[in-house]
Amino acid sequence: MVGSCHSCDNCTNNHKNYCPKMILTYGAKYYDGTITYGGYSDTMVADEHFIVRIPDNLPLDAAIPLLCAGIKMYSPLRFYGLDKPDFHVGVVGLGGLGHVVVKFAKAMGAEVTVISTSPNKKKESLENLSADSFLVSRDPDQLQAGIGTLDGIIDTVSAQHLLLPLLGLLKTHGKLVLVGAPEKPHELPTFPLL
Repeated sequence: MVGSCHSCDNCTNNHKNYCPKMILTYGAKYYDGTITYGGYSDTMVADEHFIVRIPDNLPLDAAIPLLCAGIKMYSPLRFYGLDKPDFHVGVVGLGGLGHVVVKFAKAMGAEVTVISTSPNKKKESLENLSADSFLVSRDPDQLQAGIGTLDGIIDTVSAQHLLLPLLGLLKTHGKLVLVGAPEKPHELPTFPLL
């Protein structure tokens, strides 16, 4: 985003991304009436509150993912208090966003369990990303063993999938944060939430 009103309740409480007058980086009307073109622009004008200086010694190809997937995954870890060294965080989905969550949660000192439907992702999770454990969500024995062990789960899957088994993995007052955007809404029974 490149602008907001700075005066609504969301803006004054540092939630500018919920501002009803937010100006998106791409395809939005800027204050002067011009349309924003995001990454297709040669130059861009933006409110100084939305500018991030990238250090000269950080290559752009390494910095750019941190400004998109990076902030999308860092924010829920911080906002929901899952950034504590003594917390156990589950990560559902080991695609692009899932990789970023694992790396951030590990860097914050959390214990990390990757949760996937595919047992083929175990080696990558444990060896390449240094996750502490791996759970196959289609294996009832593994789900049973994981009941009540997680302080929070960041679910990055953008396809429709069952949420109820994930709820069972959470400790009392644990947090399930959905950051994937499936085409169809998830089905979630209400009773387990009570």
